[in-house]
Amino acid sequence: MRQYFGMSQKGDLTEAVRGLRNPQFIMLLSNNTQFEAHVKALESLYPKVPSIGCIGMSYDTRIVETGVGVIAFSDGVSATANVLEQVSVMPVKYIDRLEKDVRKVGGSSRDTVCIDFCSGNDACVLTTIYSVLKKNGIQLVGGTGDAGKVSANGRVYEDAAAYALIRNQNGRVKTYKENIYHQLGNYRFIASNTDRANYIIGSLNGTPAKQVYKDILHVTDQQILTQTFKNPFGKINGDDTCIISIKEVNGNALACFRQVNDSDVLILLELGDYRAIVQDTIRTICREFPKRSAVFSVNCLFRYKLFSEHNYMQSYLKEMGALGAHAGLVGYGEHYNNRFVNQSMTCVVFE
Repeated sequence: MRQYFGMSQKGDLTEAVRGLRNPQFIMLLSNNTQFEAHVKALESLYPKVPSIGCIGMSYDTRIVETGVGVIAFSDGVSATANVLEQVSVMPVKYIDRLEKDVRKVGGSSRDTVCIDFCSGNDACVLTTIYSVLKKNGIQLVGGTGDAGKVSANGRVYEDAAAYALIRNQNGRVKTYKENIYHQLGNYRFIASNTDRANYIIGSLNGTPAKQVYKDILHVTDQQILTQTFKNPFGKINGDDTCIISIKEVNGNALACFRQVNDSDVLILLELGDYRAIVQDTIRTICREFPKRSAVFSVNCLFRYKLFSEHNYMQSYLKEMGALGAHAGLVGYGEHYNNRFVNQSMTCVVFE
């Protein structure tokens, strides 16, 4: 298979698809102003080609912040795209669409992946989607787009999750997740006074959450929102750690980008040697996939901001580009199989 990446910093879709011939699957990553027009235009250019899209930044060896990026697969893939609607209340209502699409693609754990773009309520959506994928051993990578909109097959949806099933006819696929954080000290917190709907942590070990965070890290209210780049919370999930980023201060509470429930056990994380961790990820991929036809990744917006502040973003894209055809999305949350994570990188590698 082949992966195509085209872009236009000024949002010119014609420029972004120049050179794209006979795609078998397309992903559109656009800006809020032009998204709907781009969805319509892309469908007219490539009618009946399965496609999904969202509002967000894209990249290969360069970052596209406000323009448009197009990622396409061709030469040896079969794909289908669709959407789950009403994701804020009842995504399971549309699960038969996914079940039919899994049968249509006919893939296996070895050669098929699901890529999804979601407008919100990600944890519930992933649980719903994975109830079907798990039975078939199909892995998932995806992310959250901006402005509550996604697209599928030339149509824009709100309150929805667009997904695609892609089968590699010429080899394997495998998903990866990269965590650049590790535990700080021996802090262990029991969450309480949470607001699940608004992702709010009220108290930690009975003390207002904001005060706990400030006292440990010696930061002001204003510094909390940037300190989370270095010190997010973490929730232990088996042998993995789910990163929980802080979104904003809410009185004496902390609003996060991921749901926290009463009695959840949290730890505090600190930033590791991210340059070394990235190199380790690249070595692992090269060892497990000596021959790679494509790598599609989703990087968290907070990772983008952190890497940019440390003048590492361009070097990071260059290092990942050494894998071959690498392109992806800067998301507001990352999806890895059935997990909704923050401040991470998830990717799928095609043989």
